[in-house]
Amino acid sequence: MPIEKVTTAELRRMKAEGRPITMLTAYDYPMARLVDAAGVDVVLVGDSVGNVVLGYTSTLPVTMDEMVHHVKAVARGVARAMVVADMPFLSYQVSTEEALRNAGRFLKEAEAQAVKLEGGREITDRVRALVAAGIPVMGHIGLTPQAVHQMGGYRVQGRDLATAKKLLDDARALEGAGAFSLVLECVPAPLAQLITEELTIPTIGIGAGPSCDGQVLVTHDLLGLYGGFAPKFVKRYAELHEAITRALAEYVREVRERKFPGPEHSFSMPQEAVDELLALRGGD
Repeated sequence: MPIEKVTTAELRRMKAEGRPITMLTAYDYPMARLVDAAGVDVVLVGDSVGNVVLGYTSTLPVTMDEMVHHVKAVARGVARAMVVADMPFLSYQVSTEEALRNAGRFLKEAEAQAVKLEGGREITDRVRALVAAGIPVMGHIGLTPQAVHQMGGYRVQGRDLATAKKLLDDARALEGAGAFSLVLECVPAPLAQLITEELTIPTIGIGAGPSCDGQVLVTHDLLGLYGGFAPKFVKRYAELHEAITRALAEYVREVRERKFPGPEHSFSMPQEAVDELLALRGGD
């Protein structure tokens, strides 16, 4: 029987029934297959591909063509999870028409099931237009990396009454505009709990405490694929950076010492053929 895809309706049911939603990032076919096989409910092809895979210093340089390329690869590797595509910087801010055209590409060309937009009340017209066109929208408030320069850096949002109230109002506005779920990034846990209780749509937290309806992390972070600094909200479930570095260094050493490949990694041929080849060489 074909595997049943996770849908927006299923995510709403999960919230209503108190079943936590799991979301992870993937940027290519192999990782998409792994996170889907692990049972993740939602796979986010984040514009964090810029930092994690493409080597940019922020998400801002990521283009629509780059995102479509990566979303296509992820969609080919996912059987069950919902695939959500991040709308990159300036792909939806300029006009509603551009937002519709670019979001449509993710569903039409890349076979995503939904898109994610950063922002609050200021983008509700875009959200309404996308939803009216049949494009499911995941919202994203709190720390929004595309606005990092405006925010003055990567900082927790909503710690004082005024900014907390704004985030609550933004969350209500996005739900009212038709968003099917909402990412809360780097928001104090009590505020995230309040927003989660206020909304009928699922909240998915990243650095927003345990009371959200679901959680998301960058897969490369939880696997420890990069050494060095990790945000406070990241839990390392593995340290693959060290394991991979050791494995690659061992390969380099064995090749240089002519220990690899060995007989078990090589192919043989009949001795008669070898003898004939040697005789041909001698004739030459």
